[in-house]
Amino acid sequence: MKLTYISTYPPRACGLATFNRSLINAINSNLAHDHPAETVIALNAESLDEYEYPKEVKFIIRQQVLEDYARAADFINNSDADACILQHEFGIYGGNDGVFVLSLINQVEKPLISIFHTVLERPSYQQKAILQTITRKSDKIVVMGKKAIDMLVSIYGVSRNKISFIEHGAPEIEAPKKNPVKSDVLLSNRTTLLTFGLLSRNKGLETVIRALPKIVERHPDVLYVILGATHPDIKRKSGEEYRESLMAMAERLNVADNVAFVNCFVTEQDLINYLSATDIYISPYLNEAQITSGTLTYAIGAGAAVVATPYWHAKEILANERGRLFNFRDDECLATIINELLDNPEKLNTIKQNAYKYGLHLRWPVIGKNYMDIINNVVENPDLGERIFSRIIDPDIIPEFSIDYVKYLTNHIGIIQHAKYGVPNWKEGYCIDDNARALLMTLMANRLGYKEALGLMPAYMSFMLYMQNDGGYFRNFLSYKHEYLDKVGSEDAFGRAIWALGYLVCYAPDSAGSRFGEDLFRKASPNFKNLSHARGIANTIIGISYYLKAYHSDIDLTNTLHHLTNRLLDLYDKNRSDKWHWFEDYLTYDNAILPLCLLHSAEITRDQRTLDVAFESIRFLEKATITPKYFTPVGNNGWYSRDGNMPSYDQQAIDVMAMTLLYAQYYRLTGDPQCLKKLFFVYSWFLGENSLNIPLYDPETKGCFDGLHPNGTNLNQGAESTLAYLISHLAVLETLKNSSAETYTETEMEAVLSK
Repeated sequence: MKLTYISTYPPRACGLATFNRSLINAINSNLAHDHPAETVIALNAESLDEYEYPKEVKFIIRQQVLEDYARAADFINNSDADACILQHEFGIYGGNDGVFVLSLINQVEKPLISIFHTVLERPSYQQKAILQTITRKSDKIVVMGKKAIDMLVSIYGVSRNKISFIEHGAPEIEAPKKNPVKSDVLLSNRTTLLTFGLLSRNKGLETVIRALPKIVERHPDVLYVILGATHPDIKRKSGEEYRESLMAMAERLNVADNVAFVNCFVTEQDLINYLSATDIYISPYLNEAQITSGTLTYAIGAGAAVVATPYWHAKEILANERGRLFNFRDDECLATIINELLDNPEKLNTIKQNAYKYGLHLRWPVIGKNYMDIINNVVENPDLGERIFSRIIDPDIIPEFSIDYVKYLTNHIGIIQHAKYGVPNWKEGYCIDDNARALLMTLMANRLGYKEALGLMPAYMSFMLYMQNDGGYFRNFLSYKHEYLDKVGSEDAFGRAIWALGYLVCYAPDSAGSRFGEDLFRKASPNFKNLSHARGIANTIIGISYYLKAYHSDIDLTNTLHHLTNRLLDLYDKNRSDKWHWFEDYLTYDNAILPLCLLHSAEITRDQRTLDVAFESIRFLEKATITPKYFTPVGNNGWYSRDGNMPSYDQQAIDVMAMTLLYAQYYRLTGDPQCLKKLFFVYSWFLGENSLNIPLYDPETKGCFDGLHPNGTNLNQGAESTLAYLISHLAVLETLKNSSAETYTETEMEAVLSK
């Protein structure tokens, strides 16, 4: 059996590192006759040479270097590992909330067992999405607290059958015959209280120091030992501030002689010696949200009498008189319990015996056997289907269509541009871009039977009327106070308005809507031939194409369509080279709009040259943005020039919408099943099949996050991204509805178009 372990690892001073090494040794103890061979993928906080690792560490991930996670996945996939074991704690992985871990697990093709050290009762959207993705990609999830099982089921929607409960392991602790700690002058003839672990403010050590005066009053020989170095991250940010504050508190309370600070990261044997010399172990965490505590488990494993605050793990493990609980920050209650136990040696000894008996089944070899049972089952019965996303989406997993959030962003003027998280940011005002998209979305929704959308149409139509100037152009921006913020908007905004108006003319729910759209369209049409920017031309071509579906015999607009199409083809000829099949020297935003408009134009004009350029540029765009695992649109952080590298972030929803509409139109014209697969493949970017494996669609608000950044999602949910999602969603639904259409190859389609 060959296993790969993903976590921090000693000599890094970290609780997960210690756990990982102990787990490896425990599993190997159950593989004595199977020549165990482990590989460790270690997480470093910074550089590759940060630690001198033992030989089992074969690959290092730098926490904040996203590319390292993909390289680690390649390393694992090319290895002979039978399975992977991943330790998960939000803080050890890079990106916001450790989102970079998803880039790793999404690409690992080996059976995966994930161990959750933290399960949050009130997770943020991203924290919840991360754990849900890990559970979906994993063959088995292991938790160390029973409450974690209930939370994963009720809060995260995880199947109970996928979760296994295995408690945190403890060393095989037996009191040494000669304990050097007991003979140390510091502890000699002292009643010893102990807390160990990396120091940080959430440990609640000040509660114990505040309790000491009342304890020392009755038991003056008491010594409270605080064993452990300051957490490295805390030390980097604020030095020894917390330790010094505890020392100062002890001085003020006149118990400095009753507190000993042992400032080091101790070895396991040293820890056993300290635990064996301890009368009472204290675990004074400050809040209940602690699913597991390695220090608490070690104390129980040593048969120590434990007094702890009622955090989740403590309440479970100290049940049945295996320890005592006191309220958070309640130093008076703590002092009372400590004095009671020290005054009653029999009661203290009973707690120790109960803890020792329970601790026998926590010893690492026993825990290792439990893990081996899971590993063997996973290796023998791998469920790779849950980790490899289907290239054709099951319609059942597509979220239910909803315009609730769009309603929230819309008032009688139109749809507001931006939101702060999921709250409309009215001071940012309105724009023609978003209202045009909103009009398009409501028309598409109506065609699919979502009649509720019709109630929003008057606001968007009225907004477009209000923003059109006397010359037929459109202003773009309007303040919340209804003040124009520009005289003429961009050509992009103009083109998007024409697209929406053309679609309105073609698919209005009534004749009044169609006439309204035609009036605004006609007023704008003298400006069509003045357009010079590629995306403004492309959006306008799409609008004209829809208009001509309603008015086939309009010669002037047909000529305009040819004229604008030829402009785009001229741009293509000017910039195309043997290795660069594109309309410009760079790929920027909304790229798929350019070949999409050619498909619309070719549908009307039946022009072969237009079709050829559309197909060639589509293949070029696919090569740049479609990977075997997910769609990765060109990042807005720098664009992609013909002589440069493609930026991975920030990825925007409108790029995904354009690509989704491209494949919807491609499939509508050809019926090619490969287009159907690609359509769903691209749309799934919204559902989490992207480079960070984070869903952009928010099922709670029914909105969409404003892009994918290197560290996670932009948590704002503005109109552009939400409408991009909904339009893509509707394109998928419409394509599914019509997916029984005839199937044509590109060559056969050319013949169809020539008829």
